[in-house]
Amino acid sequence: QVRLVESGGGLVQAGGSLRLSCAASGRIVSLSVMGWYRQAPGKQRELVATISSRGITNYADIVKGRFTISRDNAKNTVYLQMNSLKAEDTAVYYCRMISPNYWGQGTQVTVSS
Repeated sequence: QVRLVESGGGLVQAGGSLRLSCAASGRIVSLSVMGWYRQAPGKQRELVATISSRGITNYADIVKGRFTISRDNAKNTVYLQMNSLKAEDTAVYYCRMISPNYWGQGTQVTVSS
């Protein structure tokens, strides 16, 4: 059974930074495509970034240049470094192991303007 646990969310002012962590158990993250998604109130869940088993990264246009997804194989953890945060980045952020499909419980990020 795979378990994904996110942490690092919180309240930050616009222009600030946060780093989200996704600790995995039950499967090695470096063998899977991992992703970060987010869902704002009243909106659909959307893709933020992915990292492949080869370390190839992909970003939604709205976060390119501000967010960085990375992976620490020794800790079996995936990170999302978020810089230059904007009020519109406010959402619940979810970690996902894409194949096989597992989701974390989510962590709230609130950016005050």
